Amino acid sequence: MRSRWQTALLAFPALVVFGAFSVLPLLSVVRYATWRWSGVTEPVPVGLLNLARLVSDGALWRSLGTTLLFMFVALPAFLVLSVVIAMAIEGVRLERFVKALLFLPGLITVGGSAIAWYLLYNPDFGLVVELSGLALPWTTVPWAALLFVVLFTLWQQTGYGVLVTSASLRGIPREVKEAARIDGASEHQVRLHITLPLLKPTLLFLLVVGTVFALQSYTAVYLLTRGGPFGSTRVLGYYLYETAFERFELGYGAAVTLFVMLVTLAVASVQAKLLARRGGVEVQG
Repeated sequence: MRSRWQTALLAFPALVVFGAFSVLPLLSVVRYATWRWSGVTEPVPVGLLNLARLVSDGALWRSLGTTLLFMFVALPAFLVLSVVIAMAIEGVRLERFVKALLFLPGLITVGGSAIAWYLLYNPDFGLVVELSGLALPWTTVPWAALLFVVLFTLWQQTGYGVLVTSASLRGIPREVKEAARIDGASEHQVRLHITLPLLKPTLLFLLVVGTVFALQSYTAVYLLTRGGPFGSTRVLGYYLYETAFERFELGYGAAVTLFVMLVTLAVASVQAKLLARRGGVEVQG
């Protein structure tokens, strides 16, 4: 009995912090979602009207489609680049230098990186455009804008994927590869039938991480494209920002927040089932 009280006493500070920074804000969001409120005027209780409005909000569903399209393009590219680069530099002389160089963009703040990209690649006055004569019309063409945000995200996050994949490659026993080569397997066959299957837990782990990166693409969109052109890069996070802090619909913004949470939980549950089916991510150790 005394041991239980000691355990509860030790856990109490953590529970207080968790409640203060997780539970209470969530309850506040649920409460605000039942109001019509601009943040300045007196809140007006509207019941479930904000939640009902989600169903018929075309802009919200378009932003969900944009978010899913962003994930559909960025996630496969993130996984492929992580694996291909990690395999290409495995065992080479400059492996550590290349990995450090690739990981460096992830250490720079998103704000600083986005400003640098804007100044370097702006099709009107960008330094890279002036020097090369090549310009991606991401400020005016919808598909180019989405591609530009995807490229920026990959530039920032691929280094992390390469490091994780490289660590997993080192964990694959050499004896397994040597045995396959002795049996007559080519290097391509070894990678295809030995290395890649053993990397599946790592790839699923990176899939989860990449999904988090994709769902956190708001900052890049805000600094680079502001959701444009023509709403082509208006992801869920940016739509939430527009609703709450540009149109000052804080009540409806809270309802959108709950919608984003449900989407995130749905994606996370699917990925959790995949991880459980593949036996987790023990390879990461």
